[in-house]
Amino acid sequence: MEPSAAKVGACADVAIVILNWNGAGFLRRFLPGVLAHADGARVIVADNASTDDSVELMARDFPLVELLLLDRNLGFCEGYNQALAQVDSDFFVLLNSDVEVTLGWLRPLRGLLEASPRIAAVQPKILAHADPSYFEYAGAGGGYLDRLAYPFCRGRLFDTLEKDQGQYNDPRPVAWASGACLLVRRSAWQALGGLEPAFFAHMEEIDLCWRFWNAGHEVWYHGGSAVNHVGGGTLPKSSPRKTYLNFRNGLALLYKNAAPSELFSTMLQRLLLDGVAGLKFLVAGQFRNFQAVIRAHFNFYGKLSYWRKQRQAARPHLRLGERPGVYNGSVVWAYFAKGKRRFSELGMK
Repeated sequence: MEPSAAKVGACADVAIVILNWNGAGFLRRFLPGVLAHADGARVIVADNASTDDSVELMARDFPLVELLLLDRNLGFCEGYNQALAQVDSDFFVLLNSDVEVTLGWLRPLRGLLEASPRIAAVQPKILAHADPSYFEYAGAGGGYLDRLAYPFCRGRLFDTLEKDQGQYNDPRPVAWASGACLLVRRSAWQALGGLEPAFFAHMEEIDLCWRFWNAGHEVWYHGGSAVNHVGGGTLPKSSPRKTYLNFRNGLALLYKNAAPSELFSTMLQRLLLDGVAGLKFLVAGQFRNFQAVIRAHFNFYGKLSYWRKQRQAARPHLRLGERPGVYNGSVVWAYFAKGKRRFSELGMK
């Protein structure tokens, strides 16, 4: 499917857009590599009203990088929505500031989108910056969902990370691609209105990719490209704020995008499992995380009319078996009850 590198040429029709908030340290560390390996693409930093010295750093050390200034911290979703509305390139890369790109990373992704106009988004292989022989939590070898919309990846089930031994080097369609490094076709992005602003952050790329599939587009992973991700640059995994966003956005994700015939049963099961997770936090003495789960549910119920409108706008809704990258089972049960720790043990192709 992928054309030759000679046919692809330089990536002058691509804009690499880094949304920055108080990430001067990451910009200083990783932006030189982005510039060195941009392959002709524009490099843009959109600053989400940072209070550190990010803007001064850009003016002093990176005068050739385009700088977009947002008037306040809009979060990941609306920050990117407003930034990309000002960029007229045919393709965007949403790139986290804590990602180290590698030589030749962009052309395989760009080539895949050139080869198939139906593909709206693609991610590379995402490896851990601390040890690039292992996959990284946020994206790994491509994003998958189970039947209750719990996300997982090839190369990462919950906190178990696989070693990269070339087992996921193939290009293939996936349920979702990681927002840590995501090449998106501008026309498809605009047609769907970009990221869901009410998510603020977390799971926003899963929602976007699900909407891409519902709208007749495709989402892919390409293991012929690799980047290294630090991860946890904004919120650590143990943060109650992150717990709140993940549980609230997880409910909204499922409610917005599930097929009508599957919505009631999946939502009911998801609510029950969320309750179990909340009790587990309580028993473990993680009271703030327990409170975060409760607050997440109350927020979702309180904004149900909004989510209903978003659901109506996202139609049509594909059924479970009509979407690639979906595990027709419970990854929670497979991992915690059956002890399955690797993607290959789930029986998926």
